[in-house]
Amino acid sequence: MKVLNLRCSNGHGFEGWFASEEEFMAQNGRGLIECPLCSDRIVSRMPSAPRLNLSAQRPQAHVRPAADTAPDLQTQWVDAVRRMLEHTDDVGQRFPEEARRIHYGEIESRAIRGQATPDERRALQDEGIEVVSLPLPAALKGPVQ
Repeated sequence: MKVLNLRCSNGHGFEGWFASEEEFMAQNGRGLIECPLCSDRIVSRMPSAPRLNLSAQRPQAHVRPAADTAPDLQTQWVDAVRRMLEHTDDVGQRFPEEARRIHYGEIESRAIRGQATPDERRALQDEGIEVVSLPLPAALKGPVQ
């Protein structure tokens, strides 16, 4: 199994596991590999240093290079979105209606998420209802695991 460092055209880094280099090339050529954050299918392989797992070696302190900052931020962002999904009710297309009902005290206050058009979001904001647009990474659009 080959673990490859990949990057989409939007700069998001992620790992991919493939049976071989040829398998990566075949899947990438058919557009089957996509970024787990933005669903971009323009993916390239990044250079990576080989890793050896030698159990006889003593563990040594690992110093993280500055280049790991972006993957750390991506991981933190995905974790924050995951927590948001776990602690909000998905009201789908009813979002504007539910947000108004909560705002005007017609129903009990709770954290909700859903879809709203740009015009609906502006109308909610004009009424003093705070709305935040948050694009979901493709990997999180299914059930939260």
